[in-house]
Amino acid sequence: MSFLSTATPKLPPWKILLVDDEPDIHDITKLTLARFRLDGRALVFLHAYSGQEAKQVLSRESDIALVFLDVVMEREDSGLEVARWMRQELDNQFTRIVLRTGQPGQAPEERVIVDYDINDYKEKTELDRTKLFTTTFAALRAYRDIMKVEEARQQQVHYREGLERVIAASTHIFKQRNLKDFASGLLQQVVALLRLEHSMLLRLRGATAIAGEGDFEVLAQIGEETLLTPDLIAQLQAAERNRISRLEGDTYVGYFPNHSGKASLLVLKGVDEISEIDTKLLEIFCSDVAIAFDNILLSQEITDTQAELIMRLGDVVESRSHEAGNHVRRMAEVCHLLATAAGMPEEETAVLKHAAPMHDIGKIATPDAVLLKPGKLDADEWEIMKQHPAVGASILDGSQRPILKAAAVIAHQHHEKYDGTGYPQGLKGEDIHLYARIVAVADVFDALMHKRVYKDAWPVDRVIDHLREVAGKHLDPRFVELLVENVDEALAITARLPD
Repeated sequence: MSFLSTATPKLPPWKILLVDDEPDIHDITKLTLARFRLDGRALVFLHAYSGQEAKQVLSRESDIALVFLDVVMEREDSGLEVARWMRQELDNQFTRIVLRTGQPGQAPEERVIVDYDINDYKEKTELDRTKLFTTTFAALRAYRDIMKVEEARQQQVHYREGLERVIAASTHIFKQRNLKDFASGLLQQVVALLRLEHSMLLRLRGATAIAGEGDFEVLAQIGEETLLTPDLIAQLQAAERNRISRLEGDTYVGYFPNHSGKASLLVLKGVDEISEIDTKLLEIFCSDVAIAFDNILLSQEITDTQAELIMRLGDVVESRSHEAGNHVRRMAEVCHLLATAAGMPEEETAVLKHAAPMHDIGKIATPDAVLLKPGKLDADEWEIMKQHPAVGASILDGSQRPILKAAAVIAHQHHEKYDGTGYPQGLKGEDIHLYARIVAVADVFDALMHKRVYKDAWPVDRVIDHLREVAGKHLDPRFVELLVENVDEALAITARLPD
């Protein structure tokens, strides 16, 4: 994977702070050093006319390379106090300090250099043009070399911390169970990995994870801007065609190949440049992303296949008992609606939605004479009918798959009643599993809303009245109220999935 950038940053001038209470000293120094250059970089001068002003400038400007510092200003030791404050309180060990004094006896050279961490000491009378030039050159060269060493140290720290972030980010994305969560997590981790939230967020107008071939599907996005412009689509197609990552202008497109045959693309919009270290970190991260992406796709394929098989089995059971065609689909959607409204974790709501269609799987063993009897069941027939929850549980029992485990509980308990008068176990209240209580509400709602061989469809007001009437008896009152509060969404599901 390659990362290309055409940005060549221009180095700024060296910052020099002149601290002296005599304006003429400022003017002479600027004039003398007007044509000075080191590594092609000129000088820019900052000015302070007292020790207090110097502290203010030094607090504000963190990249001053050199300070020419007078000793006697508002006090006899103002310059020495500034030097002490810089090194000890501001903890600035990098800026070079050249002490300039017109009264050498006021600050003896040897004591000052030893006690105050001064880098050079000059009497104003000896600083002719040549001396000023060589002193400045030596001080700036020392500052440059110190900063190179510090930059290398910081890069090592950054790289080590970056590797730690890669490990943490990779661990996070491997925990994701579905493609949308994975894509969203990927974006968040890339932003954190490159520290964009600190250094580049104001310029990061949007970020999008995109997967697909030909027609691109947006999986996750940070920012409100519409990113899929014709220019970006051309850039995406070029990245897919050339199989490389590229920074073009302010738009970075990362190419993530995977074994599924469906490459994923990452777009970072508003990026000026990516450093060499961040490039290496992103390459390491991308290798983990490719593995995770394959695993997510495989896991999703298995989950989708399992869910479809369960739905089809539910259809078979419902069709055998002459239930409405889309009953199990509507029930599954309403269960998901209620679970989401109750604040259940997304992973649990997905399991419930996939497991709910199996609630009546035990009816597969119920004889036709009982299951299809048009009239009222007698006592013996009712006992046979009441066996289907236990039969359903026995069919599904023993599986370690989350969906099938949930389906076994639902099949066994969906005819329990909140007041304990249900069957087959006579469970009461919250002893009935949460999933089964939700399924019971969704099942009753859908059954009342649709025509059956033994009844016509009820109007929604009558359905709501009945649900509230049996709340606390047959049904969990909490989920009855949640259904009433969200009845418009439930009706939308009914309209979308008619018989």
